[in-house]
Formats: sequence, structure tokens, C-alpha cells
Amino acid sequence: MSTIVITGASAGVGRATARRFAEPGARIALIARNEKRLEQAAAEVRAAGGEALVLPLDVSDAEAVEEAARRTEAEFGPIDVWINAAMVTVLSRVIDMTAEEYRRVTEVTYLGTVHGTLAALRRMAPRDRGVIVQVCSALAYRPIPLQSAYCAAKSAIVGFTDSLRAELLHDESNVRLTAVQLPGVNTPQFDWARNKMGYRQMPVPPIFQPEVIAEAIRTAARHPRREYWLGFSAFKAILSEKIAPSIGDRYVARNAFESQLTDEPLDPDRPDNLFESVDGDQGSHGRFDRSASALSPAIWASEHRDRLVVGLGLGLAGLLALSAARRLGSERRRGAAR
Repeated sequence: MSTIVITGASAGVGRATARRFAEPGARIALIARNEKRLEQAAAEVRAAGGEALVLPLDVSDAEAVEEAARRTEAEFGPIDVWINAAMVTVLSRVIDMTAEEYRRVTEVTYLGTVHGTLAALRRMAPRDRGVIVQVCSALAYRPIPLQSAYCAAKSAIVGFTDSLRAELLHDESNVRLTAVQLPGVNTPQFDWARNKMGYRQMPVPPIFQPEVIAEAIRTAARHPRREYWLGFSAFKAILSEKIAPSIGDRYVARNAFESQLTDEPLDPDRPDNLFESVDGDQGSHGRFDRSASALSPAIWASEHRDRLVVGLGLGLAGLLALSAARRLGSERRRGAAR
């Protein structure tokens, strides 16, 4: 039996993650702003045999997050896994952004992760156990145009997480900290994020279904390591930034505008979820089911990296042993012939 807390649990990756963890014996606390969608997520958890606790709140409110942690432990017992998945974003050129918009994205996406991590750490550190999962993005390493607030917030999460990881290592703590760096995912985010570009938004291809990501998050919680890079697109983006960032700058300057926009005009009266939750329940999926993949060999390889390394090592050792045996046999035959 385990107790899991998931922020951003009412939709998208957080919603899919709640379903993936739901099983008999699982106790899952669900955090997001929209209570109605949280209740629907809780019904999915209970249908799978788990217990669910609905905690409607805004993760930018540190006291509310702390109270949610207190309630979770009072009702479900010690928290084993805390998953920070809440986020908001704005699609806009920097020059068209406002200070208020930057502040809001930072408060939810970055500080919401900080608040969740602190609430979890205050309980896990004295017990010397537990896992914190940061749901991050390849855009933390390779920022793209039109996403400056989101990229900055995700980059801040990486810096915060790396600093905390060093402290936990220094203290020889058994609290584990892991981050999953996401590719483009088919979630409702692209229909309710604030958008100043005049056309409907889409994820940068290749696009993956949220269930693929939820499975990777579950793997990360069960087998935490420093980071999981999910998908070849995330691997390519992060590695290219480390090797040749100026080439990446030119590439995204040429390609990343068009790859984030469809040719469908945006409804100017549509609501967005930057400051207030949008009504309606779209579950975990966005509108890109036809182009989103439910499988990813690269994500599977990331999840099973250690076993692949061991398997490759054993295979190489076997080939070397076979080669050595053949060489020895050949030498013996040559000796017998002489």
C-alpha cells in the first residue's frame, strides 16, 4: 500500500498519472483548482480499486499546499510519493507579454513545484524515505520561441531540483528526487492556455499520448534516478543544447514558430486557464489523438536503461568469450597440425 500526491491531477499528464497509479491499496491525493474535474478523476481512481482524496487548491498558495499535505497524512498516512505536475503557460512573443503574466506562470509552474517539494520534504526528511517526482520538460534545456515564461519556469525547476539533490546527497538522505523531461504531449493544455498568436496552438511534434508519459512517471517513482529523458525528441533537444546551443538557437528560430501553430484561427472569445480554471472535463487527452503516438521505443528504452545496459554488457561479454574460445581453438588446431 502507498500514499501518492499528484498536483495538476484534474487533466492532462496529471490525470493520466492518477489513473496509472490507481490500483487496489493505492491512496491518491489529487490536487488542482477545478473541484468538479478532481471529483471525476477521483471516480476513476476508485473505479480501479484505489482510494482518492480531492484537494481543490491553487499550488501558487504555499499555505494551501502545506495544508493539503497535512490532510493527506491525516487521512491516508505517510506520503510515499509526491508528483509535481501542475503548470500554466502563455503562447506569446516576449514583447507582447505582461509582467503579470510572467509572474503568474512563475508562481504556478515553478513556485508550485517548490511548494509541493517543500511540503513533501518536511515530512519525508524526518522519516528518511520517500520519492519526489518533478514533471519537467525538454524545454527546460532547449527553450523555444513563444514559450518564454514556461521555458524559464521549467529551467528554474531544473536548477532548484539539482540544488536540492546535492543537499540530499550531502546529508546521505534516503529521500529520492527524480525529474522526467517531457516531449510534446497530447493534453488539453493547448486549448485552454492563454494564446496571443491568433491561431490555435499544438504541441511540437512528435506528439505522445499522456498515458505513455504516465507510465514513465510511474517508473520514475518506483526506480528513481537523476533524470528521465522521454522520447528521442527530448533526448535530441537536451543533448544538442549541451553540445551546440547556437545551432539549436538557429534551428528553433527557423522551425519552432510554425511547429507550434495550426492554420486554424483562434476564437478571440475563448476562455483561458491562466488565472481561473476553465469549465468542462476533457480528461487527459487533447484534440490530437490522430497524430499522437501511444508507443515510444525511445521512452521505453529510457525507462529500462539499466536493464538494457546490463543486457548489452552481457551480450558483449558473451561475444568476447566466444571470440576468445574460437581463437583458442584455432591456435590448438594449428599446434596439432605442426
